[in-house]
Amino acid sequence: MSKRHGIIVVDDHPLVRKGIAQLLAMDARLTLVGEACDHAEAVAVIAAHKPALVLLDLNLAGRSGLDTLRAIRRESSGTRILVLTVSDAEEDLVAALKGGAAGYLLKDMEPEEILRDIHRALAGETVLSPRLANTLAGVLRRPRHPVAEGAPVVTDRERQIIRYVALGRSNKLVARELGIAEGTVKVHIKRLLRKLHLRSRVDIAVWAVDHGYRGETPSARMPATPPHDVAAGAPVRGTDKGLPE
Repeated sequence: MSKRHGIIVVDDHPLVRKGIAQLLAMDARLTLVGEACDHAEAVAVIAAHKPALVLLDLNLAGRSGLDTLRAIRRESSGTRILVLTVSDAEEDLVAALKGGAAGYLLKDMEPEEILRDIHRALAGETVLSPRLANTLAGVLRRPRHPVAEGAPVVTDRERQIIRYVALGRSNKLVARELGIAEGTVKVHIKRLLRKLHLRSRVDIAVWAVDHGYRGETPSARMPATPPHDVAAGAPVRGTDKGLPE
């Protein structure tokens, strides 16, 4: 009998954890040995079970999943960590890989693709959602420029979001225009509010005008990838909400 690899899922949405548990149950070589919904629980459960791999969401309640990633790497260096999230932000991708993640997957991937990449990560490979390959390539090709001390760095995707918010677009419309999940738009806006030290979408719109975004048309739409339900593998239709953040 082949060895079964222990997996722990860290995500603050019970529905997502249940969907991933059902997905793992489809593969006899994988076994779910624990779940966690936040940073503290994740560190404790992983220390107790010492799994082969952790599936980690970056958007945990109360504390960044990047903090959890770093803590796992310190306390359980033999455990592989695979980020599974809705965030396609360049800065999250780079920070996760620099922090020691074995890969970075988006929740809109097909279930079969996620299972395949889990096994690739367990085999020692670094895995990446296909539509993030160009993002990473762009980071590697980009010349390094000095940034003024204390100045917030706004990514290309965040600039697109800012322009749409300045035009008064709803999250649903922004998601449709950019071909991403509505939950991903929410993640970007939350990050922008923290990064720019703002409180609301109105503040973002004012900031956009103050920084020269007035009248600009957002960049052309990127190729759309319909969101999928991790548990069922079916495209999400009607609500346009995708998976939880």
